[in-house]
Amino acid sequence: MATTGRRETRLSGEQLAQAMELARSADSVELKLTVPETDQRSTVAALDMDPLDAQIRQVFFFDTPDLALSRHGVVVRLRRVQKKGDDSVVKLRPVVPAELPASVRKLPGFGVEVDAMPGGFVCSASMKGAPSRDLRGALAGGQPLRKSFSKGQRAFFAEHAPDGLALDELTLLGPIFVLKLKFVPKGYDRKLVAEMWLYPDGSRILELSTKCAPADAVQVAGEARAFLTSRGIDLSGEQETKTRKALQYFSRQHTSAA
Repeated sequence: MATTGRRETRLSGEQLAQAMELARSADSVELKLTVPETDQRSTVAALDMDPLDAQIRQVFFFDTPDLALSRHGVVVRLRRVQKKGDDSVVKLRPVVPAELPASVRKLPGFGVEVDAMPGGFVCSASMKGAPSRDLRGALAGGQPLRKSFSKGQRAFFAEHAPDGLALDELTLLGPIFVLKLKFVPKGYDRKLVAEMWLYPDGSRILELSTKCAPADAVQVAGEARAFLTSRGIDLSGEQETKTRKALQYFSRQHTSAA
């Protein structure tokens, strides 16, 4: 994924062409912006977000302590969601949608999405599911990790994970607590999603996002940019990836404890 700091806030012509080529074969596009910690309180106020409307989530990642999965572009995640239920995902990124087998694209829970943020983009493929058992009890009781994933997810993992690495051999990296708020701000006719990721060291990531159909991506991006700028929200801050930050944090914890 190509990400940048404060110098570049738009995709170059070449990047835009690449992103649109990927999007044409994707199922959806998600436009994202991470807000620097120094601007988070003012952003919440500018968009009139009410934290009490947010949904609580608990996110668990799994990898090797040295992040072998991440280096292969594979993400394994379980998530508990307040008043909604548990979910699971095996994700691969980057991908080229046209190179994915049609048989895989048709599987239940499988989707391809382009994530775009100021200065960068990435296309990912995700196999989503719903664990058949309560995650809290499964994790506390030492249930084999594979039992929280469907047969299709296990097959997708086996195809793309490093050779010889099994799901049950992965290390728990987490959890991370997340507050997620879906809202339609005044003066904007699209739903925005705000996610506040709270890391154990006290740091935070506030991400704003909106999803759209691939054909609408350029128009929606322009409208979102204009709206956020009109509210005084700086789009030039350094962009961070929520998952990468979480994995790196817990990897360091395991390394220092070893």
